[in-house]
This record gives sequence, C-alpha cells and structure tokens, in this order.
Amino acid sequence: MIAVVRFAEERDLPRVNELRRQVSELHAAGRPDIFKPGFPQGLQDYAYTLLRGEESGILVAERGGVICGMAAIEYLHKQDSPYSYERRSYHVIEFGVDEAYRRQGVGRELMDFMEADARAKGFSSIELDLWAFNGSARAFYEALGFHTYRLLMERDLREEP
Repeated sequence: MIAVVRFAEERDLPRVNELRRQVSELHAAGRPDIFKPGFPQGLQDYAYTLLRGEESGILVAERGGVICGMAAIEYLHKQDSPYSYERRSYHVIEFGVDEAYRRQGVGRELMDFMEADARAKGFSSIELDLWAFNGSARAFYEALGFHTYRLLMERDLREEP
C-alpha cells in the first residue's frame, strides 16, 4: 500500500506529536548530555508554530487512514554575503516514521513528495542534518542520494586530557 503524502492540518497534530515524541526519545537516548528526556508541552506546541508559519510546514504520510510518517520543513533563504552566494534551500527540521511502518517505503514516499514540492517552489536543494549516533538515518538518507557537504565537530572538555 502506498502512502498518501500531504501537508498536515491542525487536526493531525496530536498524531504528528506522537511521531515527534519517538524522534525526541531517540535523540535523548543517543545524546543524553544534550537532549532532555520526555516530551514537554513547549516541544509539543512547536508543531503548531511550524504548521502556522509562512516559511515552514509539516508533511504527513498516511496509510489506511493512519498517519505513519511526518516531516517538519522550513524554507531557508541565505542572503548573499562576502563568504557565500545567495541561495534558497528546503530544510528538513524533523523527520520520523512510526516504528511499526519503518522499512516499508514510507520515508521514501515522504522524501519523494518533498523533492517534488521543493522543485515546484524553485529550491536548489533539500538539506537536513542528523546526529552521528543515528547510523540508520544516515544510511537511509545516503541511499536516497544525500551526501555530506559540511561537518560539525566537537571536543568534549569534560573528558580527562
């Protein structure tokens, strides 16, 4: 069964937040030094901000009437600067597929929709970031043709020298 991918409506947000909770828990488990456990009201309310934003949105993938995947997106416009050229990109802020629907094509269907939407809106690229601990997400994105163009590194100063 193919998922129907569409822009979310306000009535979808309780289910969207269930999926966002799964993503949040994954991050809290992967980097407990950075991400807070739980899914507080402020984080839940952020979905409403994204849904109502002029430069953002939420997509949902639905199968058999069940929302099984979601993506939160924003439209970025980087101004020309002494360092870089002006550019517009379609940025994936959050991406998640319900555990029960993973490896069934839902993520690919969401990405296909985003690519078509980004092209129709004249964006030059789709960008996203992910945490190094999330190897399965990296493998998924690379299988879809994403490549690393920038690295963010850290040195933990809490460790003994």
